[in-house]
Amino acid sequence: MSNNSFSSPEDVEAAFYKAIEKRNLTALMTVWAEDEEIVCIHPSGAHLVGFAAIQSSWRSILNDPRVEIRHQAIAQWQGMMMVVRHLIEQLHAGRDASGPIQATHVYLRGPHGWRLVCRHASPGSSPILRPEKEYRVLH
Repeated sequence: MSNNSFSSPEDVEAAFYKAIEKRNLTALMTVWAEDEEIVCIHPSGAHLVGFAAIQSSWRSILNDPRVEIRHQAIAQWQGMMMVVRHLIEQLHAGRDASGPIQATHVYLRGPHGWRLVCRHASPGSSPILRPEKEYRVLH
């Protein structure tokens, strides 16, 4: 079980992308809820359910030293116990860039703080219209 306690969805998201940057699978999996109903859908369409399946998939991704993901938060829908964030990602594999990728992260607050329960990423279209500020909070 994870001993990390995240005080906000933004903390979870920062830890998620830092773990990808550092290629640290253990750190990456601490952001996920320890639940067999968590979901991760990759841009390839792979639909993964449960901690073990998601961990195995990310292990493969992080083993490729060329993979780098840059991200920008676009919008956020916020409640007391759940936050949904929409992001735009740019995937780089060495000198090759693909993307943009549109990603949605769903965070839930539980007894041990905030955790990621769902990530859905899919190929986006270009160009993407950017809002005037970093992201919008919608209620």
